[in-house]
Amino acid sequence: MVSIKDVAKRAGVAISTVSKVLNHYPNVSEETKRKVNEAVEELNFVPNSVAAALSSKQSGRVAILLNLDNASQAVDEINMQYLAGAIKQAVEMNLDVITVFFSMVRKMSLEELVRYLQSQSITGLIIFCMSKDDKVLHSLIASEIFKIVTVDAPIINAATSCVWIHQEKAQYEVAKKTVIENGSKSILYLAGKKNGYVTEERLKGIKRLAEEMKLPLLIRNGNFSELEARKHTFKYAKNKAAIVCASDLMAIGAMKALIEMDIFRPVCGFDGITLMGYAGKQMNTVRQDFTNVAAQAVIELKRLLDGGCGEEIVLGYELVQMQYLDIIC
Repeated sequence: MVSIKDVAKRAGVAISTVSKVLNHYPNVSEETKRKVNEAVEELNFVPNSVAAALSSKQSGRVAILLNLDNASQAVDEINMQYLAGAIKQAVEMNLDVITVFFSMVRKMSLEELVRYLQSQSITGLIIFCMSKDDKVLHSLIASEIFKIVTVDAPIINAATSCVWIHQEKAQYEVAKKTVIENGSKSILYLAGKKNGYVTEERLKGIKRLAEEMKLPLLIRNGNFSELEARKHTFKYAKNKAAIVCASDLMAIGAMKALIEMDIFRPVCGFDGITLMGYAGKQMNTVRQDFTNVAAQAVIELKRLLDGGCGEEIVLGYELVQMQYLDIIC
């Protein structure tokens, strides 16, 4: 049986290029189209039902791609909110949806990933929390074979949209609120994972604040880890007046360490996870509505599947202090 791989080999192009030609994507040269179509005729290749669905602009199935490779189960709360929001919205919009995890596809080549997704009749994806290190996913987005919405990764092309909040502004505002409320004169900043898009944007926010207020700023990589934040707090907190954390989990680790050290330093977090209400001390944080973020990603993906062009969707957020009585049922 002739496969799309055979066609690509005969035409001397990539599998993704064959898919683009078969599915009538724009921006493919006439010469490339000619070579692919000749190979299709010579090999008597019949596109499968997935290609047929794509060419007739049927929505097909949607894949939710989640990253569960976290050191702590505590942050799974965010992924569960993402999953709940995406599935609920997909059901309301009559979209068939499946869940795929980074660990299932991380070692695949681009060609293998395309084949896998097409074997599942996938026509669109929502990718949550992709980093700059996820090279194959970047290649998949660049190929424009599938309609894609990224959450917290600002990548936009004709087939790809991004949904997120204004990370830089939110980090700046929550840190400024904390510093001004406590009259802090220096900052220990615990950043997230290296090569993360949100990490990069939040770093811009704290650097802008430190420069604007002329505050000494010490930056350490906390890797979104409660344990790493705890270690950095024990080591550096005595010489800094405030601790700004790029996640709530790190803020909890920092606060627990301060309690053990029997010293006070204002601490703020980022995300608004439920655990912040159990931290023992009130802390400022940025509350994101992760359920709504996922729902908006599904709505945007449907727009792309219906022929729309990729764009950036920026959603709102709140600055809050989470309390125990606010979260108990």
